[in-house]
Amino acid sequence: MDANVLRRKALTWVVGWQLILALLLFLPAWSVRFWEAWVYWILFFFCELLGTLYFLKRDPALVESRLKFGPTAEHEKSQKVIQAMFTVLACAVWVVPGIERRFHTSVIPRPFVLVADAIVVAGFVIACTALRENSYAFSVIEVKAGQRVVSTGVYAIVRHPMYAGGLLMLLATPPALGSLWALVFAVALCGVVAARLMDEERYLSRNLAGYKEYCGKVPYRLIPSVW
Repeated sequence: MDANVLRRKALTWVVGWQLILALLLFLPAWSVRFWEAWVYWILFFFCELLGTLYFLKRDPALVESRLKFGPTAEHEKSQKVIQAMFTVLACAVWVVPGIERRFHTSVIPRPFVLVADAIVVAGFVIACTALRENSYAFSVIEVKAGQRVVSTGVYAIVRHPMYAGGLLMLLATPPALGSLWALVFAVALCGVVAARLMDEERYLSRNLAGYKEYCGKVPYRLIPSVW
């Protein structure tokens, strides 16, 4: 894809996604007087924008590949189901805090909200570090010609550092938005992500040379010394 076309398409996606996120956050609250959502949304926007601009310069092919995502982009039937479940639960994580805000004030103290925001940013950083290390970190599960196993950097610590960063971000989202009930959906998302990565490992073990050996060298999937 032409560099200018890719840049325009990627930045349009960032802006469009942020508009959708704003609707998910503020419409259920039926108010823009939701300071937790404003802080979260601004941080999310800048993280997405800076990350996209960085990878457009460093690895445009990765950006292009990651523009294809979601249930319809997956090749495996199991992943289509998992992605659909992920989408529904992720939306709930963003929608429930607004509903909670509409009918109740936040019970989470401001310092804890701000700490959760910092954890959200940390999750983005971890995920971007994984993407920088691995140009094969596609949004859909597939193996391309010439693809190799990446075992350096954060991939020498856990096998799925990008998922680890994403889960950290998602688990911090409910408290960052002043919500307790949304934690239920965030925890459920952890189960969906676990199912996705285990299914992904089965696929890679069958189709990517050297992946089984890599799993033997790096035993932990998401959390060092835990799992």
